[in-house]
Amino acid sequence: MQAKDEVFARDFNEALVHQVVVAFQANARVGARAQKDRGAVNHSTRKPWRQKGTGRARAGMTSSPLWRGGGKIFPNSPDENFAHKVNRKMYRAGMASILSQLAREDRIRVVDEFKVDQPKTRLLAQKVKALGFDEVLVLTDEVDRNLQLSARNLQHVRVMSVRNANPVALVRSPRVLLTKSAVAKLEELLK
Repeated sequence: MQAKDEVFARDFNEALVHQVVVAFQANARVGARAQKDRGAVNHSTRKPWRQKGTGRARAGMTSSPLWRGGGKIFPNSPDENFAHKVNRKMYRAGMASILSQLAREDRIRVVDEFKVDQPKTRLLAQKVKALGFDEVLVLTDEVDRNLQLSARNLQHVRVMSVRNANPVALVRSPRVLLTKSAVAKLEELLK
């Protein structure tokens, strides 16, 4: 099967790949952490001691950021936005650049089809070992239930559909296994 050069023979653009990977990871952040400012801390608003005559510094309330247990001056808020925008054309070019580099490094293998008859982890492990892989990312056009159930208990085998393929998974995987239908779908998605 002859693959298209636009997807599997593109020059490696390190800056673009870096931008696409960072954007993917940043967009996965939830940003759910929050800290309390002096108004949100559960403290009394009573003055701890009188203003003058004690010899101590002036103090208005114990929720002051200067006090232990007081609020933060510039707290993190849960509504912070971590999103990075990557244009569709850039994302496709970055993915094609990653796939091209994987092909140049001989880290991609294409097979006719990749299925297991029963949802058995042992069967999939034997099949992966027979192909000569220790750690592999399997990309198919559609993930069938048997393959998904067989792979979920194998620590170093990830199975995903081409639609869910992402730059981080591709960059981190030492080997990528593609079916012929997955290659056709990739070429269609990344054109």
